[in-house]
Amino acid sequence: MSEVPIGRRVAYWRVRRRMSQQVFADRLGKSKSWVDKVERGVRTLDKVSTLRDIANVLRIDREVLLGRDARPVDGSTRIESVELIGAALSAYDIALDRPAAREVPDAARVVRGVAHAWTSYQHARYPALIDLLPGLLAGAQRRHAHEPLAGRVSLVEAYRVTASLLVKLGETELAWLAADRAMALSAGDPVLVASATVQLGQVLRATGRARAAGTATLAAAYRIGTLDLDAARLSLCGTLLVQAALAAARQGDDRAAAARLDEAADLAAEVGDGHDHQHTGFGPTAVALAGVTVAIELGTPDEAILRHEEAIGRDGWRWLAPEHRAAHLIDAGRAYLQNADPVNAARVLLAAHRTAPAEVRHRPAARQVLADAIRCPDAPATIVALAATLGVSRA
Repeated sequence: MSEVPIGRRVAYWRVRRRMSQQVFADRLGKSKSWVDKVERGVRTLDKVSTLRDIANVLRIDREVLLGRDARPVDGSTRIESVELIGAALSAYDIALDRPAAREVPDAARVVRGVAHAWTSYQHARYPALIDLLPGLLAGAQRRHAHEPLAGRVSLVEAYRVTASLLVKLGETELAWLAADRAMALSAGDPVLVASATVQLGQVLRATGRARAAGTATLAAAYRIGTLDLDAARLSLCGTLLVQAALAAARQGDDRAAAARLDEAADLAAEVGDGHDHQHTGFGPTAVALAGVTVAIELGTPDEAILRHEEAIGRDGWRWLAPEHRAAHLIDAGRAYLQNADPVNAARVLLAAHRTAPAEVRHRPAARQVLADAIRCPDAPATIVALAATLGVSRA
C-alpha cells in the first residue's frame, strides 16, 4: 500500500470512518478545501504533527496511514494446498489396494462433510475449503469403494464442489479432472449426469471451449427435461440452459443465448426464488443475473448495466448465496468498465469485497477486473487503496 499516494489513503480511511470532508476538516481544525487538496494530492503532508493528528482523527496507527504495515494478499500465487487437492484427485490407492484405502469413514460423516463443503463454497470461504477438500475427497472415494451404490452421490457432489472451486481459482486443468471424474461416476443416472454437467460446462467455458460447453449442457438439459420434473430437476434443467446461454454468448451467438435464457426463465418461474436445489441457486433472479453476463459477453454494456440494476432490486437478490452475489457484482464491474464508468465499477467491486472478500482476494478473474479499474485515471481512492492492500497493481 506504500505505493498509493498518501492523500488517497487519507480519503480511503475517511470514507471507511463514514466522515464527510467537512466533518473530517472540522475535527482536524482545517478547512474543507484543505482536506480536498490533500486527498487530491495537490497539498503534501510533510509535518509529523499533521500526520499524527490525521491518524488520531481516523483512529488508525500512523504507520497504517503511511502504508508501512501493508500485507498484500497475492491471490494470483498458486496456493500450496491446491496441490493436495490435485493429489487427492489423482490418487489410485483404492485401485492399487493400498492400506490407506481400507480405512472407510462413516457414511454420515461423508455426507456432512460434503454439505459443509458446499456451504463453505457458497459463502466464499475458499481458503478453508481448500484445506477441507483433500480429506473429503479421499474419504468419499473410500466410502464409494466400500459401498458403490450408496456412496456414489456423495462422491459426485464432492467432485462437483471441487470443480467449482478450482474454476474460481483459475486451476482449470485440475477442475477438468474433477468434472471428468464426476461425469464418469454419474453415468447411467440422468439426474447425476445433469448435476455433473453443470460443472463440466463451467470448466469447458473456462478453458475456451465454449462450443463444447454449449453442446454438452444443452444435451443434458434436454435429456433431463424429458423426465417428470420436480423442483430439483427443474433447477438442474434451468441451470444447464443458463450454462448453454453463457456458452452461446461467448461464441457471439446472441439469438441462441436469448433463446436459452427465455427457456430458463420459464422454468425459473415455476421454481421461484429463495431455493438452492442441487446446489444451483436457480430461480428468476439467477436467470436475470445470467442475462447481465450474457450482455457483457456480447459486448453490450448499456444493456448489461440496465439488467444489473433491475436484477439487484429483486427480492430474490438477497436470498442468493454470498458467492453468487459477489461474483455477479464483479461481472457488473466489468460492464461499468466497458462503459467507461470507473466510479460505478469501483462501487460494485467494493460491494463485492464486502459481500465475500475471498471472491475478490483469491479469484484471478476478479483481480483482473480490479486491476482494470485502477488503470482508469478517474479511479476513486477507495478502490485504489483496496487494490494496493490486495497486492493488485496496474501492470
